[in-house]
Amino acid sequence: MTPFIALLRGINVGKAKRIPMAELRSLLTRLGYTSVATLLNSGNVVFHAAKGAPARHAAQIAIAISSELRVEVPVIVKSVAELATIVSENPLAEGALDHSRLLVTFVQNNKTLSALEAIGDVVVSPERFVVGKHAAYSYCPGGILESKVGGVLLGKAGISVTTRNWATVLKLYALASEPHA
Repeated sequence: MTPFIALLRGINVGKAKRIPMAELRSLLTRLGYTSVATLLNSGNVVFHAAKGAPARHAAQIAIAISSELRVEVPVIVKSVAELATIVSENPLAEGALDHSRLLVTFVQNNKTLSALEAIGDVVVSPERFVVGKHAAYSYCPGGILESKVGGVLLGKAGISVTTRNWATVLKLYALASEPHA
């Protein structure tokens, strides 16, 4: 069984798009996934599947959430191997003092990353923004809500992406890397 990580965009932020994590775990279990675990209350799920491409899992989960929970939410799924690559390729990790201010932007299709290149035009020092081969990375020392980069990612460019802070990414990687029974 292969571990995967599902990242739901924009749930449980404010009053809209509320999904209890127990319901999300139950839904994924009904879809046939095993060892389903959630992290935090913001749409981070680790699960195992015998086969299937991450994009296929993302589509299946999004359809099920829409039909069963009545919430329209973009879902991005990465295998644990993909997440390992994203973690190892982070060019900003070494210099980031506050992991809650170091962000990873995930896309389902790496072709979407080229569309994020334009965000670099709004970066104001000491912020940093780098588009890698498999994800985009940003450091927002003043916080994402005060950041120009964050504003673009949370706004119009964000519909096909989702962002997690570095501390959460490392916790997800650790959870997905645990031995599976």
